[in-house]
Amino acid sequence: MTCSFIFMSSFFVVVCLWEGEEGGREQTVCKFSEDYKQIYLSLTYSIILMLGMPLNGMVLWLSWRQTKRWSCATIYLVNLMVADLLYVLTLPFLITTYSLGDRWPFGELLCRLVRFLFYTNLYGSILLLTCISVHRFLGVCHPLRSLPYRTRRHALLGTATTWALVVLQLLPTLFFSHTEYIDGQMICYDMTGPENFDQFFAYGVVLTLSGFVFPSLVILVCYSLMVRSLIKPGEALMKTGNVTRAKSIRTILLVCGLFTLCFVPFHITRSFYLMLRFLPSQDCQLLIVVSLAYKIWRPLVSMSSCLNPILYFLLLNFSTHSSPDPPRGFLPLTLLLFPDLALYFLQMPLVSLCTADSPTGLSPWS
Repeated sequence: MTCSFIFMSSFFVVVCLWEGEEGGREQTVCKFSEDYKQIYLSLTYSIILMLGMPLNGMVLWLSWRQTKRWSCATIYLVNLMVADLLYVLTLPFLITTYSLGDRWPFGELLCRLVRFLFYTNLYGSILLLTCISVHRFLGVCHPLRSLPYRTRRHALLGTATTWALVVLQLLPTLFFSHTEYIDGQMICYDMTGPENFDQFFAYGVVLTLSGFVFPSLVILVCYSLMVRSLIKPGEALMKTGNVTRAKSIRTILLVCGLFTLCFVPFHITRSFYLMLRFLPSQDCQLLIVVSLAYKIWRPLVSMSSCLNPILYFLLLNFSTHSSPDPPRGFLPLTLLLFPDLALYFLQMPLVSLCTADSPTGLSPWS
């Protein structure tokens, strides 16, 4: 059986052909509307734009003006802000096209660039979180031997390597994403056109494995070893006390849970969506449900673009008042409303990011 997905204005038509019992060609048509995108995606992207643009810009300006010597954590945070800001700058184009019912008036180049920057933000953030996890693993499990490696120089090297890997991973999206005229209007494919979908499916599997599954395993291993080290502490951790170690273990487990909550649903729905398109089913209802879940979650995974700067100001306020813990009710509220923000915040108390450096200027992550 072979199927093709035909995009028509605000709905998809799925046409499947297969050999009948007597050798004839039979056909089934699955049509489903995507009118919801005109309101839902326009609204969610507008909220992210209104919050993300000024907040990320302000954080970058404050980091440049008020931090004389960046710590490792500041380096990682600023790189997250840069990735977020690059993505936020593309949102006006997406808001416009969804408001126009998926009509893309901006040309071929911007179509490819906007799709490229979305995945750059997503997988860049995941790899930067992986760097932070490795850094904290070294600080907890090998605090003395890792001193020469937990420096600003190595943090800069880690972020540069992260950007290089992300760009190399995502270069194919510049080929797959493109525009096409359908029913007299230009559209911009989020993934690729029907003619290249088989190749895109293979690329999507590789990207999910290299950009999400492998980094997730690294994060899981790092935090698992940290938990084991805290359960059976060495001499360097004996002075921390049972209460502190128990709190750190709970924090690590919560970080892993929040990482799963932030990134796993998007990749699960995306993988099922790709699989159903590659190995089509005659069950139109299943295809509609999976497509809806994927396209609803797609903008939500980018909410960190406006949540990361909020973290910066919260930590700045904590450091100003010399408070090692967040205000009462802060974590429960962020766990419910902003799990991605809580993920970044909860990683902070585990270990100092740059034990070999001591920043002299203002740094909320110091």
